Amino acid sequence: MPVEHAGGRANGRLPDEPDEAGEPSRSGADSALTELDRRRAAAEAMGGEAAVARHRASGRMPVRERVATLVDPGSWFEIGALAEPEIRREKPVPGDAVVTGFGTLDGRRVGVIGIDATAVAGTTAPISMRKQGRLIEHAQRGGFPLVLLCDADGGRMPDVMGWRFSGLPLDFTSFLGATDGSPAVPRAAAVLGPSYGDSALHAATAHYVVMTRGSSVALSGPSVVEPAIGERLSDDELGGPDAATAAGNAHLVVDTEADALAALGAFLSYLPSNAALPAPVAAPVAPARDPAGLADVVPTGARAGYDMREVVAAVADAESVLPWADGWGPSLLCALARIEGAPMGIVANQPLVRAGALDPESLAKEHDFVDLCDTFGLPLVFLHDVPGLMIGSQAERSGILHAYERTVARIARASVPRVGVVVRKAYGGGHFAMGGRPTRPDFLYAWPGAEMGFMAPETGIRTVHRRALDHLLETEGPAARDARAAELTAEWVAESEPWEAAAHLSLDDVIAPAATRHVVATSIDIAWGERPGRTGGRR
Repeated sequence: MPVEHAGGRANGRLPDEPDEAGEPSRSGADSALTELDRRRAAAEAMGGEAAVARHRASGRMPVRERVATLVDPGSWFEIGALAEPEIRREKPVPGDAVVTGFGTLDGRRVGVIGIDATAVAGTTAPISMRKQGRLIEHAQRGGFPLVLLCDADGGRMPDVMGWRFSGLPLDFTSFLGATDGSPAVPRAAAVLGPSYGDSALHAATAHYVVMTRGSSVALSGPSVVEPAIGERLSDDELGGPDAATAAGNAHLVVDTEADALAALGAFLSYLPSNAALPAPVAAPVAPARDPAGLADVVPTGARAGYDMREVVAAVADAESVLPWADGWGPSLLCALARIEGAPMGIVANQPLVRAGALDPESLAKEHDFVDLCDTFGLPLVFLHDVPGLMIGSQAERSGILHAYERTVARIARASVPRVGVVVRKAYGGGHFAMGGRPTRPDFLYAWPGAEMGFMAPETGIRTVHRRALDHLLETEGPAARDARAAELTAEWVAESEPWEAAAHLSLDDVIAPAATRHVVATSIDIAWGERPGRTGGRR
C-alpha cells in the first residue's frame, strides 16, 4: 500500500497561497498537522484495540505501558514512531512493530527498544531492524545504557524470505557493540513473552537478562522447531525459565512484568553509564547480618554444608545484593552488591551444591561475571570454600579443561581491584579459579580455620601414600595402617593451615571472620589508590 502524502491544493489554492483577501491560507498547514496527529495516534494505538485486548488477556502489558513503567515520568523521547514496513499489508503495522526512543531511568539517560507484540506478533522485518540498529548506534555513540524489552515471534514472512534475508540491515558489528573505540555500554534485557529470533539475539547480547515466569527465549520458536526437526515442544519446554536459567540465557526470573522492569533498573544502578565512567556510589548501609556472628555461620568440618548467602549477608550492605544467574552453575554464587556503599561483584562458592566444586557451567558463569565487572569497573570479591574442580569423564567431556583455562586467564587479566578471602577451604585448581595467588589478586586473606593446598588431606593421603598404607595393612594389620594414616593426615592438615601460608606471604593476613567486611572494604579502597575517575571503597 503506497504512503499517503499530506499537502496538495486546498480549495484550489496551494497551502500558503494568498486568498482573495490577500491573507495566506492556513488550511493546507492545518491539514498537514491533522494528518500528523492522525499518524501519531495510529502509532500509539499499536496493533489496535482488539489486538491490545488479546495481549492484556495473556497477562502482558502493551509495549508502551512497559516503556512508561520503566522510564522516569515525562522523560520519554521517541524516534521512528512513523516507520512502516517495506511490504505494506491491508492492516497497518504501526512503527513496524517496535518502539524505540530515549528516556531517563533514575535520572540517567537510557536507550530503549521495545518490541510491540500486538502488531504482527512483534515479528521482525527490514525496517524494524533498521530502526533498532539506529537506536543501538545512538546509545553506543552517546555512551548510555541500552534497555531491550523482548516479546517477539521471530522473523516476519514473507518480509525476510528468499533474497531479502541475506540483505537484511543487521550489522553484527554494531549490533554486538561499538566498533569505533567508544567505551562499552551496559545492556539489560527483559524477556516478557515468547521471544524468538532477533529478540533472542538481543537477550544474548545483554549483560543482564530478567524474564517473567510465563515467558520464553530461544533461537527459534516451537512453530519452526517442529516442522524443521520433528521435535514437538511447548514454549515453556523449549525456552521457559527453567530451561533458560540452566543454559545461562537468563540471570533472574520474576513473577510480574513490573518486577522485571524494576530489576533492570536495579541492575543498571550498580553500573556506570559506560565503561569510561566510575560506577555510582551510594550511602553506606549496615549489613543485614551482624558480622560478629560470622564464625558461627560456617561449620568447622570441611564437608558440612551451609549457605554461603549467609556469609554474603554479613559482608555486603543490607538489601544491596542482586543475584546474577543463580540457576546456572549453582555451585558458584555471583552477585552485584555494595560494601560500605561502593558497588562491586561478589564471587563465592556455594557448599550446598556439590560442596562448592567448580564444573564447566559454574566456570563459564564466573568468566562472564568477571568480564562484566572488569568491563564496567566493579571490584571483585572472592569468597573461597572450594574443594577443587570437578573431575572424571563427564567433566572432561563437558569441557572442564578449556573452561578452567579460560576463566583463570580472564581473572588474571582483570584490572579492577581483586580481594580474596578463604573462608574454610581452597584446594587445587579450584583455588586458582577463585582468584588465588597465581592470578595476582591485590590482597588475599584467610580465616583462622581455613585450609589450603593441592588437595584435601584425606584425598591427598590416599593418593600419595596409598601403596605404603596398603603394605602396612598387609603386614601389620588395620590398626597399624589406621594409626599411620592418622599421623600422615595430621601432618598434611598442619601444612594446610593458614599460618605457614601467611608466614611465607602466600596470604597477606589471617583475619577474624567478624573483620571480613572491614578488611575487604579497606583493601579495595587501598587497591584503587588515587586513580582518577575510579570509585574507591569509601570516598
